[in-house]
Formats: sequence, structure tokens, C-alpha cells
Amino acid sequence: MTKPKLLLATNNPGKVAEILALLVGLPIELVTPSMIGLELDVPEHGATYAENAMVKAEAFAHASGLVALADDSGLEVDALDGRPGLHSHRFAPEPDATDADRRRHLLRNLAGKPRPWEARFCATVAVAAPGQRTRLAVGTCAGEIIPEERGSNGFGYDPLFLIPEFGRTMAELTMDEKNRLSHRARAVNNAIPILREALGI
Repeated sequence: MTKPKLLLATNNPGKVAEILALLVGLPIELVTPSMIGLELDVPEHGATYAENAMVKAEAFAHASGLVALADDSGLEVDALDGRPGLHSHRFAPEPDATDADRRRHLLRNLAGKPRPWEARFCATVAVAAPGQRTRLAVGTCAGEIIPEERGSNGFGYDPLFLIPEFGRTMAELTMDEKNRLSHRARAVNNAIPILREALGI
């Protein structure tokens, strides 16, 4: 009996690794767009994480005929009035900015502002399937931004995001620890009942 396929609507290797680890116990076959030869550039012009996740999931589900899971996430920093938020990936001014560029730009914006720089990661996961209503799940993780990078795991803003109760940054956590604490892990875990229903497992 063949396993139902779930399309992860991303080719970001960091996201793929996290989501694969979170869904490893489900009797499904996880595929990425590159694995099925799907090239799709979906503009993210939504006003919320939910809108961006939904438009991605629905576009990939429609193009592939598969159940698709997409997420949109961001870092919200209180000292910056919730920025970068929806624009976390496009926060740095450089047109081809790297994760390191975005982290430097964040610290430049925080320079001179009183600490602690309280912040949270937010994620919304959308599950779309042909002929079904798209459904959402959310997750958050609270912490603070620190002025120096620590850790080599993770990606994005992880090396600057301290989880106070652990005394470690997101980039200092093991994958197992991150998959219990992170915003994306919480959103994906909250989406598992939705996935089971959409995939009939």
C-alpha cells in the first residue's frame, strides 16, 4: 500500500529538515517541490502570516494535485514595535541578503535601545488540499534578542534569539530540543490532526 504524499511548500533546507523531523512518525511520504520538478514562485503580499501561508499552500496544492503544507513565520521585536515581523526575510536592505546580513541589520536597528530586547518568533502553518478548505495552525516562542551571535545550529535569526529559561540561543539547541520549543515546531504539531484528516491517515 503506497503512502499518501505530503508536499512541503518550501525548498529552504533548514525548514525542510525541521519539518521532516517533526512529521517522521506519520505514515506519509514527504516530498519537496524540487523532488517532483515543481518550480513555483509565489509572491507573499499578505497582511498576515496566515494569508501568506495560505496563498503558498493553495498554490502548491493546485499546481501539484497533492496535499500541501506551507508556513510563514517572522521575528517580532518589542523595541522595534514588532518589526521585522512579516518582513523578517526581506528585512535587510541588500537585494541578495544572507541570513548574516539580516542579523547584522537587526542589531544595527537595535543599537542604543535599552535591553532586554524582548521578542517572539511566530509561525502559521497552512494545510491545503484540492477540493478541501484550507486550514491553519499557529505556534509562538518567546525570548529575547542578544547583541552577539551564539551557536551554529538553526538558521535565520536563531543565533541571536535567546530562550531565557534555557540560557541558550535557538542556534545552541539540538534539533530535538528545537523541535519541542520552536514556533514552527508548535505550529506543525498543532497541524498534525489537520494533516491526518486531509491525508486520510
